[in-house]
Amino acid sequence: MAERRRVLVVGGTGYLGQHLLQGLAGALLYDLAFTHNRPIPPPDLVAAVSPVIPFRVDLRTGDGFDAISSSFGQPDVVVNCAALSVPRACEMDPAAAVSINVPSSLVNWLSSFNNSNSLLVHLSTDQVYEGVKSFYKEEDEAVPVNMYGKTKLAAEQHIIAQCSNYAILRSSIIYGPQTISPVEKSLPIQWIDSVLNKQGHEVEFFHDEFRCPVYVKDMVDVIMAATKKWISDGKQMQLLLNVGGANRVSRLQMAESVARIKGYNPSLIKPVSASSVDRGVRSPSDISMDISRLIQVLGVSPCLFEDGVRSTLEADNA
Repeated sequence: MAERRRVLVVGGTGYLGQHLLQGLAGALLYDLAFTHNRPIPPPDLVAAVSPVIPFRVDLRTGDGFDAISSSFGQPDVVVNCAALSVPRACEMDPAAAVSINVPSSLVNWLSSFNNSNSLLVHLSTDQVYEGVKSFYKEEDEAVPVNMYGKTKLAAEQHIIAQCSNYAILRSSIIYGPQTISPVEKSLPIQWIDSVLNKQGHEVEFFHDEFRCPVYVKDMVDVIMAATKKWISDGKQMQLLLNVGGANRVSRLQMAESVARIKGYNPSLIKPVSASSVDRGVRSPSDISMDISRLIQVLGVSPCLFEDGVRSTLEADNA
């Protein structure tokens, strides 16, 4: 019987964190724990992914990590899903963005074990790229245009300098079904569906900002593939990977996909330029990514955007 490995999900009550805990629990291979910053962890999440140990941790100060050391032990894998990921919020409070997005306390805690037996899987973003061309490769220069991207790039640099073993995943927009314990933030496909569902109401979508949105279950597969590779290879891992979906799409094209699948009137969708709206933050115009390294190294091929949208809408209506 193979030894059960310990996996800690930092930010386990967030959107990706909950989906990841479900995937890890379903694999039946791991002893699981997660961090949260609420007075109590969501009971419905704990029940769905049990056995699991929740820990309350303040990522800004590191308060709470010692309790993990004493009652869970050193994790084999830590997945950091925690972030202040709303670009406008990062512009308004850069200090908060740095304190949450650069995982200094987490990295310090991992280094306290005085060995290199833990892999840190860290969620970064496509917003580290400048957005002046299509299909960025990992080795392209990172030139973030907003505070969110700058803090995420600083996090990457901190991890590369301090950690022996890491997998940094530059993620695009993550979309998919709602979580077990519903998250407060609006989810991209569900939001598009809700605004198009108001019959006869024209809605504006940007036609000139491009990303490679990734289906949440593909992102979970990527993290689990990195975890399995680390455990089975038993050697140093230092990975930096773009993680996007199979398609480069604009917000307009995202809306058109939802309309096709749901049978909404396409004339309700009005194309506008991103420059016509002041969002209080600079936004890169094309941060589509080349994912050939991801497919080659981890063997995960993300789904087509329209297939992911269909799966999302079917799951939420089930």
